[in-house]
Amino acid sequence: MDSRILNAKIQAYINDNIGKSISKLALQKNPFEDLDWISVLNQIEAKTKAKDKLPNWFSTKNIIYPSKISIEQTSSEKTASYKTSIISGESLIDLTGGFGVDDYYFAKKIKKVAHCEINPVLSNLVKHNFEQLNVTNITCYSGDSLDTLNTLNTKWDWIYIDPSRRNDAKGKVFILKDCLPNVPENLDFYFRNSDAILIKTAPLLDITAGLSELKHVKTIHIVALENEVKELMWELHKDYFGNVNIKTVNIVKDKMETFHFNLNDNFTLPNFSLPQKYLYEPNSSIMKSGGFDEVGSFYNLNKLHKHSHLYTLKDLIPFPGRIFEIQNTITYNKTEMKTYLEKTQANITIRNFPDSVEIIRKKWKIKDGGNVYCFFTTDINNHKIVLICTKIS
Repeated sequence: MDSRILNAKIQAYINDNIGKSISKLALQKNPFEDLDWISVLNQIEAKTKAKDKLPNWFSTKNIIYPSKISIEQTSSEKTASYKTSIISGESLIDLTGGFGVDDYYFAKKIKKVAHCEINPVLSNLVKHNFEQLNVTNITCYSGDSLDTLNTLNTKWDWIYIDPSRRNDAKGKVFILKDCLPNVPENLDFYFRNSDAILIKTAPLLDITAGLSELKHVKTIHIVALENEVKELMWELHKDYFGNVNIKTVNIVKDKMETFHFNLNDNFTLPNFSLPQKYLYEPNSSIMKSGGFDEVGSFYNLNKLHKHSHLYTLKDLIPFPGRIFEIQNTITYNKTEMKTYLEKTQANITIRNFPDSVEIIRKKWKIKDGGNVYCFFTTDINNHKIVLICTKIS
């Protein structure tokens, strides 16, 4: 950590250039002869990225940032805040501390938090930032987290882990044993130090694959931000052998869409029907969960087709996802498309449909955007149809 970056003139320069083009700034002469120009540019780029994602850090003086990539990979404040609804107790150890965003929020609820980080430079940087943020109940430890856990020899209320994929991991399939730390391999050791473990993984991890690698999984939290799945949170409790509960969460501005269900529970399959007045599209966290039939059954919706994952109803009801009013339903053929959609503007979504969005746009000369939403899908009679809609919510 280079403390020279905290010089008042350098900090003022960084703040004055938030949002500016880094490539253009890089062509300018370094106004600070005693400091590497790349370091200054990195601070500008990373702080710009933090403006919306990490508003508390952005608004606090003398914060030092790691690389822009580290900021991109860290939890947002909104998803970090959600995690505090999961944990409880007096103590928590984070074995993969990183930039410390999750720990900052854990410390609002937990009395004693340990931040473990293998990179000593990042560990010192985070310690400095916690001081600027007036956080006093987080202790930073530099070094291998397994060694730290062993040395501290403490029974923790929670262990938190955010494993990252190894650089030498081969193949496109994301599995936990290819990550550092290797959670499946060390799970028994973790449970000797805590009865509760929270594991954060990327959305790439398949839920079935994760369940095959882990044990004692009680709850899986699927967390989306503005309808984009950001994190999977695996909640493990020692000696738990019951049903796995799936909690889907979509944080949209200042509200939260939620839907919960148990894996392998018996439920009534949804009915099927032709399109009615309203169209219901589950949010991305529900789509990731695979709970297509569960959400339809819970809200008593009619499904358009077994594989379409779109629902319809004559009534308007609250729903965790997007709701549209269907203005017209047309058959996907040359005559209907020329009459209603050729050379128009529309937002296009495909569900259980053979053509891609790109092919449809090119073939029918449909521009992107506007207030019309078109769903290209398949109905219960296996007919290819287009639902022309306006968005309600």
